[in-house]
Amino acid sequence: MDEKSAYIFGRNAILEALQNDRNSIEKIFVTFGASGESINKIFSLAKRKNVLCVRQDNRKFITLERSVTPKGANTQGVIALMKMVKTIELGDLIKFSLKKKDKPVIIVLDGINDPHNLGAIARTAECSGVSGIILSDKESVPITPTAIKISSGALEHLQTAKVKNFEEAFKILKSHGFLIIGTDMQGEQVYSDFDFNQPLVIVIGSEGQGLSKTTLEHCDALLRIPILGKVDSLNASVSAAVVLYEIVRQRNLRK
Repeated sequence: MDEKSAYIFGRNAILEALQNDRNSIEKIFVTFGASGESINKIFSLAKRKNVLCVRQDNRKFITLERSVTPKGANTQGVIALMKMVKTIELGDLIKFSLKKKDKPVIIVLDGINDPHNLGAIARTAECSGVSGIILSDKESVPITPTAIKISSGALEHLQTAKVKNFEEAFKILKSHGFLIIGTDMQGEQVYSDFDFNQPLVIVIGSEGQGLSKTTLEHCDALLRIPILGKVDSLNASVSAAVVLYEIVRQRNLRK
C-alpha cells in the first residue's frame, strides 16, 4: 500500500468508516479551527471506538494534506490513517514471547516519533530475534507505509502491542519475570558489561528527549553506549541495533 492509499479524508467518509467498521482506523488528524456537528461526531465516535483523534496545528496539517492526498482534494480539515498492521494486547504479546523462547526480548519505543526510526528499529529487531514491539497508544508514531517500507516488511512479521500507559505495562512485564532495561547516555553501566541472559524489555527513547520520567523510574538498569567523538548521541535506531546485537553475541556467539 502506498502512502496516499493508506489515508482517507473528508468528514462524511471518516464518519462512515467509524460508524460501519468497514475500515480499521489507526489515527485521525483534525486541523485546528475545524468545527461543527460532524467534527463533534467524529471525536465522539473515535473515543467510543478507542481511536486516537487529535487536533493538529494548521501548518502541520497542511503538510500532511499535501503529502497524502491528491492535489486539490478537499479534506474538510480531517484526515484518517488506516491501520497498516494488526496489533495485539500486551498479555497476548507476553504469552507469545514466553512460549517462543525461554529468554525473550521485547522492545519498547518510548517517544519515538519518526516513522523512519520506527521502521529501522523494527527491521533490526526482527533480524535479531526480538519477540515483539510495544508502542504507546498516544505518544508513539503511528505505523505508516513509510515505516513499513523502511522496515523491509519486518513490521508485518513482528508482534506489535499498543498500551495506554507504560507504567502499568512495565508492572505487568515485571510480574512475568522481565527485566526493564533502558538505554541512556547517563547510564551507570556500559551496555557490553551487562548480562543479557534473561527475559528482557529493552526501552529505546527518543533522540531529543531520551527516556521519559516514568520509564526511568521503572528501569531495573540503565545502560550507556560509549561516545568517543564530538557528536554527543547516536540515532535511536543505531542505539537499538548496538544493544540488540550485543544480546545476540552474548547468547549465541559465545557458545
